[in-house]
Amino acid sequence: MTSSTIEAPGTQTSDASPASRRAHGGTLVQRWAEAGEIVSMPARWRGAARLRLAPHQLSDAVLIANGAFSPLTGFLGERDYASVVEDMRLDTGVLWPIPVTLTVQDETAAALGDGIVILEGPEGETVGWMEVTERYRIDPLREAGRVYGTEDAAHPGVARLLRSGTLNLAGPIRLLRDAIPAPYPGYPSEPMESRAIFAERGWRTVVGFQTRNPIHRAHEYIQKCALEMVDGLFLHPLVGETRAEDIPADVRMRCYEALLDNYYPAGRTVMGVYPAAMRYAGPREAIFHALARKNYGCTHFIVGRDHAGVGSYYGTYAAQEIFHDIPAADLGIVPLFFDNTFWCRTCGHMASEKTCPHPKDRHVSLSGTQVRQKLSAGEDLPSEFSRREIAEILGRHYRGAAAAS
Repeated sequence: MTSSTIEAPGTQTSDASPASRRAHGGTLVQRWAEAGEIVSMPARWRGAARLRLAPHQLSDAVLIANGAFSPLTGFLGERDYASVVEDMRLDTGVLWPIPVTLTVQDETAAALGDGIVILEGPEGETVGWMEVTERYRIDPLREAGRVYGTEDAAHPGVARLLRSGTLNLAGPIRLLRDAIPAPYPGYPSEPMESRAIFAERGWRTVVGFQTRNPIHRAHEYIQKCALEMVDGLFLHPLVGETRAEDIPADVRMRCYEALLDNYYPAGRTVMGVYPAAMRYAGPREAIFHALARKNYGCTHFIVGRDHAGVGSYYGTYAAQEIFHDIPAADLGIVPLFFDNTFWCRTCGHMASEKTCPHPKDRHVSLSGTQVRQKLSAGEDLPSEFSRREIAEILGRHYRGAAAAS
């Protein structure tokens, strides 16, 4: 079974056309089923086992199919898996920091044969198929220590890894595009869509911004600093599975829309959606996010404080430091590093520790816990911390959650 590919010859440069800009690994790979395959598959499906994917597994499959995880064509085999876990590279040597695997329990695997397995979504609907070519054992604690930097089961990514099983199934996939609803219609979710938009706008340089949280003034500040350097900003919130305590994607989307409508230049900003699940893998996930945005057509990527972190598992700037050990040619996208930013009452504007000489008691900064407490109690957030429109949307969410509990 061959891949559907979009050739992208040449090296990535700032003046390359966004539509043909080099994808990671050289080619933008898509694994949507083609018409001829769909017609011929029912005969091959007779007697095939069915496998229901967990939400995060379905997210990974979609990102393989739409090209965001190029150059992958399916879930990793044993050699690629071992190389990624130990060295952050596929067996071919291509940079790849996170293992994208299909891990199952033994009893599930026992019911599956080799060859074609029908893939199901959360409601049992057929979403595609996989050709199982390998089965191999893994050591979840080894993977946790290398990828997440901890074996602590309290870490959400490690917890999911430890409860998933110890057997990986590997092989190429095909998904049925019509079976995968667009997560937020009207917003691009596939690399070919964003690349086409960037090309239509004539953008040669595009900076991507990953977020799983509402955007407060600090985020707005670093986005606009980056926008001074490039042609366009790609605001790209993650809308897949996150922790229960994280703000739901639909609430965050309303925040982003209010912000873009009122405070960003429409001609220089595009918002898409990234249908990925969070792994909370800190430094390695920062690289992972950058490579995905490269596939979406970005030339630059913002890496802020504690990117993709959770709790106190990672150093404040560990997600930036890891990039220093990666050759620029292997990465293929320019990381932009920003320090923690805040409003300084003495300076009278947004600043960071690089630009502000004043003590912390002059800085307006709130923790996530403080934000939740204030909004749940009906208190206002300082205008220096959050735009009024954002605070109102979040306030309604938190007060509703408090009333329901």
